[in-house]
Amino acid sequence: MQQVLPVQALPSQTFQAMLGSQNCLITLQWMALGLFITLSIAGVPVISGRYCPDRVNLIRQAYLGFVGYLYFVDTQGGNDPTYDGLGSRYLLVYEQD
Repeated sequence: MQQVLPVQALPSQTFQAMLGSQNCLITLQWMALGLFITLSIAGVPVISGRYCPDRVNLIRQAYLGFVGYLYFVDTQGGNDPTYDGLGSRYLLVYEQD
C-alpha cells in the first residue's frame, strides 16, 4: 500500500500524518544544503534533521520503531527534492508491506 503525503511547496512546514497505525509529526526544512526531515511518532523523536535524497528510505534502522518506508520521488527524473517542487514534482511517499 502506497500513500502520497500532502506536502506544500514551502521552505518550512510541519504537519501530522497517520502512517499505517503511527501518529506522526513531520517537519520539512529547506536549508542551504538541501531538504531535511524530522519525524516523531506519538511525541517520541525518531529522526531529526535527516537529509532527503531521491528514492532513499529515510528511516532505515528497524530499532527506531518506524513501520514502513518513507521516501521522496522525483516524478521528472532523479534529482534530490527542492522545496519549490514539493507536492508536484517531488512527492513524499509512505509505503507499508
